[in-house]
Amino acid sequence: MHRDKIAVCPGSFDPITNGHIDIVHRALCVFDKVIIAVGHNPLKTDLFTTQEKLDMIRQSIDSDERIVVDAFEGLLVDYIKKTGACAILRGLRVISDFELEMQLALMNRKLYAPAETFFLMTDYKHLFVSSTIVKATAAAGGSVEGLVPRPVLMKLKEKFPHMKIDPV
Repeated sequence: MHRDKIAVCPGSFDPITNGHIDIVHRALCVFDKVIIAVGHNPLKTDLFTTQEKLDMIRQSIDSDERIVVDAFEGLLVDYIKKTGACAILRGLRVISDFELEMQLALMNRKLYAPAETFFLMTDYKHLFVSSTIVKATAAAGGSVEGLVPRPVLMKLKEKFPHMKIDPV
């Protein structure tokens, strides 16, 4: 009996970027299903509500039924158990990402050993892009076109009306 290989791609996704979406699509070469799991980090102040994030992500992914968008609270490993996932999917951009990601992976392994963490290197086009950089640029009025999906771009424009955007 075949059991689907499910990976959970967790994050605050405030907002989701083209780099995040690229990682999810590339992971589908290895996993049967990827769940984009929006979590809340109590140590961060979010620009978008969880519902806004879910809506933007759903509008930004194609209709591939192998991609599921969901939200969770609490420990990631509890969510992993609940969904039956076998893996945690994380993207790495630069060396400094690795240090924190390795700590998180080891803690998750301590809490729930069956869940493996898989790291995918970001595409070189997205190497400098982070949600934080996107928000800072948009807040200062700069263009973030090409860095985020169109639905995210439109939502950022609502939050920052002075943000530059090319007409379609």
